[in-house]
Amino acid sequence: MPDSLTSMLSSYYDTVPYDSHPFPQTAPEHLETLAFLFGLDAPAPAKSRVLELGCAAGGNVIPFAARHPDASVLGVDLSSVQVAQGVKAVEQTQLKNIELRAANIADIDASFGKFDYIICHGVYSWVPGPVQDAILRVCSENLAPNGVAYVSYNVYPGWKAREIVRDAMILRGGPRDTPEEKLAYARGMLEFLEESARQDSVLKKTLEESMPIVRGGNSSYLLHEFLEPCNAPCYFKEFVARAEGHGLAYLCEAEPSTMFAQNYGEKVRDPLMRECGDSQVMMEQYLDFLVNRTFRQTLLVKKERASEIRYRLDPARIKELEFAGVFATEDGSELTLDAREQQCKAIRDIKIVLRQPVQKAVAQVLEENYPACLSAEALISAAAKRTGESLEAAEQVTMAMLEELLILGALRIRRTRTDAASKIPAMPQALASVRRTFSPSSQAQVAMNACNQWHESVGLSTLERSLLPRLDGEHSHAALATHLVAEVRAERLQFIKDQKPLSKASKFDEFAKQQVAAALKDLRRKALLLP
Repeated sequence: MPDSLTSMLSSYYDTVPYDSHPFPQTAPEHLETLAFLFGLDAPAPAKSRVLELGCAAGGNVIPFAARHPDASVLGVDLSSVQVAQGVKAVEQTQLKNIELRAANIADIDASFGKFDYIICHGVYSWVPGPVQDAILRVCSENLAPNGVAYVSYNVYPGWKAREIVRDAMILRGGPRDTPEEKLAYARGMLEFLEESARQDSVLKKTLEESMPIVRGGNSSYLLHEFLEPCNAPCYFKEFVARAEGHGLAYLCEAEPSTMFAQNYGEKVRDPLMRECGDSQVMMEQYLDFLVNRTFRQTLLVKKERASEIRYRLDPARIKELEFAGVFATEDGSELTLDAREQQCKAIRDIKIVLRQPVQKAVAQVLEENYPACLSAEALISAAAKRTGESLEAAEQVTMAMLEELLILGALRIRRTRTDAASKIPAMPQALASVRRTFSPSSQAQVAMNACNQWHESVGLSTLERSLLPRLDGEHSHAALATHLVAEVRAERLQFIKDQKPLSKASKFDEFAKQQVAAALKDLRRKALLLP
């Protein structure tokens, strides 16, 4: 990259920092699981070497390093300002297995070593062509033989329409001096177009699709997505060809449900199967046109492993996975272990229809234990016990159900069990790094979110933030309630009942017990409690 462009981008990233937080689809635990699902064995994340390209302030890799003290993590970013923020956060968490470094991706070479997982989220489309080549070169040259690389990027055809929006925003907002002015003038342009565009025009339809994104996105996202100097979408097929030129092979998408033609109905599946044959890339390129796709999150491996990849799911591999899921009936009723049809909402509000007792038993067990993982064997055994079916019959229905739910994207999966509590312990414990974040001595105690065991950012109430430092496995529920009462008496916390402050001190003890019980229930469900 020319020095002038490097300087411009660096200055832009310093002035308009990326939001730095965890992205669950990039977690090495997730990448390992997807590799296994499609036929490959990848290194165990717990002892892996991880590299993130464009790490910002480390919000995506610091929680991973905290979960896996035996792993080694390196984050690289062009912005020295954001790296400095991340270094400070690392110091606060007292982690010794992570390094954040201000550097140009193009300068990464063999001296950096090999990595089991390379993550590049929200960078590829927003840098010039030579840096894109550098990203793919690093994903090839610095990837361990059995490693997995993740790269996200904007794609056509969906971005064909969004480019109209981007061009309009740049036309009016681009010449302005400050990021705030650029965004304000850009929004004004879109509001003008929205009010003035003909009802039957392509522009009107494009704005109808794009304005919810513009109105709902925060300033940082909009500035980088629509007003950044570089934004170069491509077709999926083009990206794969470019990756292949660097000795890489397409493995899968971070959201594999998008890969299966059967999720789009028989009218789509059958013609595409005939048209594309065994070409997964062509199949997905056709699907991108069908759904007008705008964004991809692609996993890559060394080209030498391409022959091992299997897109037809193997029941034997499915049986070795760990599963978690939610199943809430649409009418709020309990699942009944009979042949009555019941509709449920699973993860991401995916609608599931359950008809068989074994299916409902599996759903019950997953719901009761969520966010903890259960093995296929445990699900089969529990379903057989609850329904009275034989293990053989329960296994047949359970395995078919798990495969169907995997294809739909209605389950969470892991290669190894996630350390999330299935019930509330008598002496509750949270991850040490999370406790430290909210300790009274931490400068990060004003944070409203925490990263859970599924690598998600979850919101926290004031009361939950007060409790977290004491969830060290050494405080009982009663001790936690005593702490809350002390915080209220010291006016550092306020009890709210019926939308009013609770003022009667005689009511504090009983109310504190109720609040502890409710908070621990929520914290467990948020995957913040350890088993």
